Amino acid sequence: MPINKIQMRSINNRIALTFFVLLFSSVVASAQEIIKDSVITPVKKIQSTGKQKIDGVIATVGDYIILDSDIDKSYLEISTQGGSVKDITRCQMLGKLLEDKLYAHQAIQDSIVVTDAEVKGMMEDRLNYMVEQIGSLEKVVKYYKKDSEEEFRTYFSDILKEGKLSTEMRNKIIEDVEITPEEVRNYFKTIPIADLPFFGVELEVAQIVVTPKVSDADKQKVIDKLNGFKKEIEEGSSFSTKAVLYSQDPGSRSNGGFYKMNRKTPFVKEFKDIAFSLAEGEISAPFQTDFGYHIIYVEKIKGQEIELRHILLTPTVTEEALNEAKEKITLIKKRIEDKEITFADAARTLSDEKETRANGGALINPKTQDTRFELTKLDPAFYSQVSNLKEGEVSAPLLEQGEEGKKTFKLITVTNRIDEHAADYAKDYIKIKDLALKSKQITAIGKWFNEKIKETYIKIIGEYRDCDFTNNWLKK
Repeated sequence: MPINKIQMRSINNRIALTFFVLLFSSVVASAQEIIKDSVITPVKKIQSTGKQKIDGVIATVGDYIILDSDIDKSYLEISTQGGSVKDITRCQMLGKLLEDKLYAHQAIQDSIVVTDAEVKGMMEDRLNYMVEQIGSLEKVVKYYKKDSEEEFRTYFSDILKEGKLSTEMRNKIIEDVEITPEEVRNYFKTIPIADLPFFGVELEVAQIVVTPKVSDADKQKVIDKLNGFKKEIEEGSSFSTKAVLYSQDPGSRSNGGFYKMNRKTPFVKEFKDIAFSLAEGEISAPFQTDFGYHIIYVEKIKGQEIELRHILLTPTVTEEALNEAKEKITLIKKRIEDKEITFADAARTLSDEKETRANGGALINPKTQDTRFELTKLDPAFYSQVSNLKEGEVSAPLLEQGEEGKKTFKLITVTNRIDEHAADYAKDYIKIKDLALKSKQITAIGKWFNEKIKETYIKIIGEYRDCDFTNNWLKK
């Protein structure tokens, strides 16, 4: 698309690989061996003559080293994830690895902490993904040429920890970068007409949700079960084990219900209010959110940040309650089609989804924070629900089950269809603002690299000194 020309003027060769970091940072960020933090010792300066490689070490960044084989491993990781490597040179890949090492090295200097619990959680999630792709844990271990599961876990824990350090450091660099409307306007003016971004077909969508009612008796069963867990944990049972065995939260179950959060973390209000009311080591009473019923255990309080574990249980929905909900939403659909009520008014008065009710059921795109959804970028399940709907048409009642087990019925309608078009400042302000902000963030990252490269011990050995890097790694 024409946008590539604009982006490449401000997004150098380094940023051309950024998609790789963002999508697979937990694994691909640097799929290579690193020196563990607890035993890090600075690598001695090595005298290099000609293009000779010494012990496979081709570069040093602070306390980290890069091996020549690390470049090959990175190529393999990109290929494994379905990416193309044909246009990525070894020099570009080394530049990417140098960046990862500098991020991780500086994260340690800035006292950014990645806990063992976080690494363990990432490990389980990644292992589950790998096993799903490759077939078995044994095959995963063999694929990475390790002799045992223990050796693989040790090796991969280091990779995940470094990847997480790199991500946290990058986020810290850009977290305070903001952009004004005037900067957005000036950014848009710099784009030649021929290079304007081109946006595909977009939809604006609204929905009505009906949630099956849960009896008081079923709610009490869940509360009693959570109170039982709390009592057993206070008597010595493991909260983490209980979470793994019983929690219905897919996002934290595999790592023992663990979350790290602060006041800005996007959790529901009820959850945050309870979490920040607890003392370190305290377990909450059961409480309710839209997701179900929870108990929380606060492990550590670090200033404005807390580390906690939680267990989520959702009450059972009876078949009778499901049938009643289906009848209700079918009647709502008939009233809309008979023009007794508009879709928006039905959403405001009859929908059980409070997040969309006030806006007449209008959905907000979580990636862009506006009401438009680009058709080609929709989640496959959502795409199948809306792609064939005509503007103003109401879908059949849809039964949906969330990962936590909660069942709901919903109606969907397309309220507006925007055909593909070149970027327009007034119509596409949100998207243009996002592009302008990313450009400004990239500038901030580039400035950070310039400063930190000067301050950090960096050594590149042998033939790689002939690379034409975007960043001044050779300090010329």
